[in-house]
Amino acid sequence: MKNVRIIASLFCFLIAGCMTAPKDTVFQVSTIDALLAGVFEGDTSYRKMLEHGDFGIGTFDRLNGEMVLLDGNLYQVKADGRVYRPALSGKTPFATVCRFDADQRFSVVPGSDYDAIEYLVDQHAPNRNLFCAVRINGDFRTEKTRSVPGRHKPYPPLRKVTRNQPEFHMTDISGTIVGFRCPAYVKGINVPGYHLHFISDDRTCGGHLLSFEMVQGTCEIDVLNQYYLTLPAGTGAFADTDLSKDRSAELHQVEKDNP
Repeated sequence: MKNVRIIASLFCFLIAGCMTAPKDTVFQVSTIDALLAGVFEGDTSYRKMLEHGDFGIGTFDRLNGEMVLLDGNLYQVKADGRVYRPALSGKTPFATVCRFDADQRFSVVPGSDYDAIEYLVDQHAPNRNLFCAVRINGDFRTEKTRSVPGRHKPYPPLRKVTRNQPEFHMTDISGTIVGFRCPAYVKGINVPGYHLHFISDDRTCGGHLLSFEMVQGTCEIDVLNQYYLTLPAGTGAFADTDLSKDRSAELHQVEKDNP
């Protein structure tokens, strides 16, 4: 009987191990160029995505808001600026997640802005050819974010959607920055450089991060050396989209420019 219990325990341990997302691995749904081209319909369920990570960013089916995945909890910042908890049966057209396990933790200099944070992370994680998950907890003097409204067919290119994006200006707020630094060679696949989202501690506001100024905080980074990409198999739009074009200028407009 004792042997049976040992075997059962070992079986449960192995099953649990198989269900745990691998360490130091980026899991990505679709490509950024597909999203730029207007492939907005979700293909991978949020539930499936959560099997691969507890931390990350992305968007929602038909581009309905900005995604923040933090501590295994999925949040949806819609175009009204509010934070919602989506049903896990929904699907994402684009997301980047990992199982966050910090390699380093350090204080952020008061007054730090977007550029200062990029410099600080680069100093602590100088190998720019690896992926790096970035988590910053703290108090912010200002936060500027945006989110995009859901769309209906026919879908326009993403750059047209973001021309009239709702922007949110916050002051004296506490929260968490969630995102990634991706290598330059993922051009067309993901966002080279930094891509960051924000969510407040009270889970009432957030979005795609455009700018900020910190009062104080801490930064944690997780360097990731494995990469897994899943492409839309059940979305006809992906098959019919021309992904041979260079969309770098479109991406810069969408991610960094503040209209």
